[in-house]
Amino acid sequence: MRAPVVARGRFMVGKYEVVAQPIPYSMHMLRYTVYLGKTRIGAMVSMPTESDCRFLENPPVVPPLKIFYVTSRPGRPKKGAKPAAPVVLERDQPGFRQEIPSDVPLDGLRKSEDR
Repeated sequence: MRAPVVARGRFMVGKYEVVAQPIPYSMHMLRYTVYLGKTRIGAMVSMPTESDCRFLENPPVVPPLKIFYVTSRPGRPKKGAKPAAPVVLERDQPGFRQEIPSDVPLDGLRKSEDR
């Protein structure tokens, strides 16, 4: 017995004609091909809206790629610059770790062997 396949469809979204075809080897997914006049402007797997069709017709401008230079390392200190001052944490700061009191038993803390 052959599995049921979703039927083809043709409809209009604004001024755009959309043709829905089943995707090969898929039982229920459709490929929506968008046409403007007789020109194919794109295809989608989800049901296109009019704004999707406008985006396919006139996509936004993509800025050119920025070339990455290995030699330019922003944030790197200059030669001969003074070293950064060490960070000193005081007891009241949130990153400070307190010492464990001597009366706290550590027997309950063991490494888990299932890691």
